[in-house]
Amino acid sequence: MAEPGRIRIAKDKADLVKSLTTAEGKTGPFQTYADVIAFAAALGAKYKKRSPLKEVAKKEPAPIALEVFASRGYDWMIKLLGLVTTQDIKILSPIEEKHERERHWIFEEYANGGLEILQGELHGAVDYTERILVYLSVDRDKDNQSDDEFDLRKFLN
Repeated sequence: MAEPGRIRIAKDKADLVKSLTTAEGKTGPFQTYADVIAFAAALGAKYKKRSPLKEVAKKEPAPIALEVFASRGYDWMIKLLGLVTTQDIKILSPIEEKHERERHWIFEEYANGGLEILQGELHGAVDYTERILVYLSVDRDKDNQSDDEFDLRKFLN
């Protein structure tokens, strides 16, 4: 189950998450680990891909504090994914720890599923930013998305 107050990252996806950020002089498409995880969760939700975390990264990237997600405006996404997945309004309870843990667990699984999708799409790519932009453009054109559909491109720098 999810660690209280933190969002965990699967150990087998840790290197991918690190490579997608601009940290340590890299030129990844995302500024923070929280941005990567939020994008991956949105991608996982779009394709209905949830994947349990088998082993959790303990160090770089360590579990991310919820305050980081809240400061970047992603706390609503955690709640929304929990509500849509469970179809139970009680999941939004701010006082019951079991509901908070379930929301985090659902978010982590969608993020892990999205990271699996990204692993496949980015395999062999030199420039992750360009490959993600191409992927999103092709996906948009393929779906002929309507104006009110959520646009994943907002997470890119």
